[in-house]
Amino acid sequence: MASIKDKTVFVCSECGFDSPKWSGKCPSCGMWNTMKEMTVKAPTAQTVTAAARKSATGKADESRPHTLSEIDSTMEPRIDMHDEELNRVLGGGLVQGSIVLLGGEPGIGKSTLTLQTVMRLQDLKVLYVSGEESARQIKMRAQRLATANGSNQLSDNLLILCETSLEKIYEQIKAVHPQLLVIDSIQTISSEYVDSSAGSITQVRECAASLLKFAKESGTPVLLIGHITKDGSIAGPKILEHIVDAVLQFEGDQHYLYRILRPIKNRFGSTAELGIYEMLETGLRQVSNPSELLLTDSHQGMSGVSIACTIEGVRPFLIEVQALASTAVYGTPQRSAIGFDVRRMNMLLAVLEKRVGFKLGQKDVFLNIAGGLKVSDPAIDLAVISAILSSSLDIAVDRTVCMTGEVGLSGEIRPVSRIEQRISEAAKLGFERIIIPKSNMHGLENRQLGIGLIPVTKVEEAFKHLFG
Repeated sequence: MASIKDKTVFVCSECGFDSPKWSGKCPSCGMWNTMKEMTVKAPTAQTVTAAARKSATGKADESRPHTLSEIDSTMEPRIDMHDEELNRVLGGGLVQGSIVLLGGEPGIGKSTLTLQTVMRLQDLKVLYVSGEESARQIKMRAQRLATANGSNQLSDNLLILCETSLEKIYEQIKAVHPQLLVIDSIQTISSEYVDSSAGSITQVRECAASLLKFAKESGTPVLLIGHITKDGSIAGPKILEHIVDAVLQFEGDQHYLYRILRPIKNRFGSTAELGIYEMLETGLRQVSNPSELLLTDSHQGMSGVSIACTIEGVRPFLIEVQALASTAVYGTPQRSAIGFDVRRMNMLLAVLEKRVGFKLGQKDVFLNIAGGLKVSDPAIDLAVISAILSSSLDIAVDRTVCMTGEVGLSGEIRPVSRIEQRISEAAKLGFERIIIPKSNMHGLENRQLGIGLIPVTKVEEAFKHLFG
C-alpha cells in the first residue's frame, strides 16, 4: 500500500476557506491577499482526535442509530456556576459535556470572570490551562479575588497548568480526571500533528475539534477563552463558532465600569438573555438591578434628560437618555449619537420637523445614552425625541415620569413588546407615571399596577403630557 504523503494547502486567514492552489482573491469571502500556504501532515497512528478519544475513555465508543422513542428526553444535567448572571446567560447552568467559547476585547475581564467563577466551584475539580500567563501571575490574581471576597483560602480543587501543547494537556487530563476544563486561550494551543504555528486557522480548527471530541466522549464540560479581531468577531475560522455549543461575548468600554455578557449562540438556552457586571478592583460584581445604577438624581430640574424603559434580551431596565440641542455655529448642523443609531436619530428629527412642526434644521443635536450602553431597542424612540425637544425648549421633563414607545414616520406611537415587564420595572423603581402606546392598553385597564398609565397614539399627545 502506498504511503500517504504530506500535502500543501492554501487557507484564507479571514474565513478559513482552503484550496489546493493559491489565488490572489479568496473565492469564499472575496478578500484579497489572504491565502496563506500551510502544510498538512499525513495521518499517523495516533492523530489528534485519536488522542482525545483515548484520553477521554481509553477506547473508541461504538455508535449506532437510535429511534426517537429510545432517546431519553429528560433535561440535560447542569452545573451551578454560583453566578446568577452567568447561569442566566447559559440557560440555567453549564451543561455537562458542553463546550463554551467566551470572547471579548483584550483587557475586558475574560480571564478575571473565568477565574473568579471557577474559584467558587469548591465541589468540582477544575483544570485551568493557561497558555498566556505564568502560574505565579494566576495565583496573584486568585489571591486578590479571594481576599476581596473575605476569604484567604484557595481551593485545592483548582489545578493550574501552564501549557500550550495539546498532547501534553491530554496527558495531564488523563492523570487528574478534571470535572471542568478551562483553556485560556484557544489561540495559544497547538498540536504537533498540525504543521503550523499556534493561532493559525488550521491549529485553531483542529484543536477545537479535538476538544469537542473530548468533551462529548468524556462528558467533561470545556470552557474556551478566545481572542477577537479588530471588527469584533471571534479570531480564527468561522467554523470555531459552529463547533462549540455556546458563544458568549463579553462587551463593554474600558472607560466605563459596566460589562455585558451577551450570548451569540446557545444550543442549551436562549440567546435573548443578558448578564451585567460591574468592574471593580476586587473583581467583577454581579449587577442584579442595573436600573438603579444607570439612573442618577444629579439632573433634577435640568432640560434634555428623559427616562426610557428598555429591554435587553428578556430583562427590562430603565436608562437615562441625554440630549443637547444648540444653535449651529457653522453652516452645517452636527448630528452625533453615542449608544444610539445616528441614522435612526436623524429619522426621528425629521418626524419632529415634519409631523410636529419643530424646526431643528439649524441646530446641532447631540445624543447620549448614559452609562456607556449601546441600545438598539426601538421602544426608546419616544424618550429620544422627548429629550431632544426638552433641550430645544429648555423645559425639564418631570423625573417621576418614564416612557416607552416606538415612533413611526407618520408620528404615531407604535406598540412595544413585553409591556407588563416594562411597567413593573418602572413601578418597582418608584416612578409615578409611565407613557405607553395606546395599543398596549389591552388587558391593562382594570389592573392594579402601582403606577399611573398614560396611553398615547401620537407624539403630540405625549408632548402635551410632558410640556403642557
